[in-house]
Amino acid sequence: MIFIPLPFVVALLLFIVLIRLLRQEDWHAPEKRPFLLLIGIYALQSVLIGIRWGYNVLAIMPAQAILAAVIAALAWVSFRSLTLEGPPSFARLWPHALPAILVATLLLFWHEPMGLALILIFLGYGAALLWLARHGPDGLIASRLDGALLSYRSLLTTATALIAAAFADIFISLDFDRTGGTHGGAIVALGNVITLLILGGAASIASGGQPAEEQSPETPPAPPTMPTEKDGAVAASLNALMQSREIYRDPELNLNRIARKMSLPARRVSIAVNRIHGVSVSQYVNEFRIRSACDQLIKTDEPVTRVMFDSGFISKSNFNREFLRVTGTSPTEFRRRSGMADTVDAKAPAFVSP
Repeated sequence: MIFIPLPFVVALLLFIVLIRLLRQEDWHAPEKRPFLLLIGIYALQSVLIGIRWGYNVLAIMPAQAILAAVIAALAWVSFRSLTLEGPPSFARLWPHALPAILVATLLLFWHEPMGLALILIFLGYGAALLWLARHGPDGLIASRLDGALLSYRSLLTTATALIAAAFADIFISLDFDRTGGTHGGAIVALGNVITLLILGGAASIASGGQPAEEQSPETPPAPPTMPTEKDGAVAASLNALMQSREIYRDPELNLNRIARKMSLPARRVSIAVNRIHGVSVSQYVNEFRIRSACDQLIKTDEPVTRVMFDSGFISKSNFNREFLRVTGTSPTEFRRRSGMADTVDAKAPAFVSP
């Protein structure tokens, strides 16, 4: 019977995810490219793990170490790209090649501190990702609003996985010191397989690949201060833009696009929405989308799925969840119970002017 190491199966799954993402029309979008590369490297690392632990090929270990440093750095670059108004410049990217260069140099000249170097690299980038998450989902201005919450959770998942991998390396080092590595192989193989699966899924979701079927309601960030007159002006301008140009119908809409249309910094728009309406930008936009859906459900006979797409949603689970949050019922039940067109005004978000 042919022996196929489990990491090879994981690599196959990751390659399938990568192929599915590449078949999407917008795979070439600047914010998606780092994630596609990241998934490909995850798959390659899983292959290397299978060769090392499945067939005891020790010569593969230097490549594993270098690729591990690349993974940590590229994870940061990928999620960082979701917080920028444009693609990251070379000046911002090249320093993140230094961890892999450092590991390669240590492999050539000084093996002993390599393990410590990898631990520090994973801890450093894990902490940096947690710092990146401090602004919540609205901080991911280049992420599609329909998937901003999932991208944010993927960010937290990746940060946690990197930090956990660092502690796993510490445990493995202690195991080698005390028992000569009795449990090291099993820990490394199983731990890396689980970690790569988690990271691959997180990268796929963050790139806008496949929305999760269920999401819990998003908790908006607490306003740091009382609204200012400038906040009110920004919120009023945004409200007028939403009603006059109906940009909420764009399924690829993100905070960055909204800010560009208003000629304002994305953070300025986010703060104004948080302070004036007490919701995140994605919730704010979704309430306009739900208002539009309510109007269509009452005035037309279009199928619910068509109404969902026309209103700007692309995820059925997100549409149903947001519809329930705003109206207190499901789209089908709303259509059944609606007898008058002015039900829309009763159910629509209070801050949207009729």
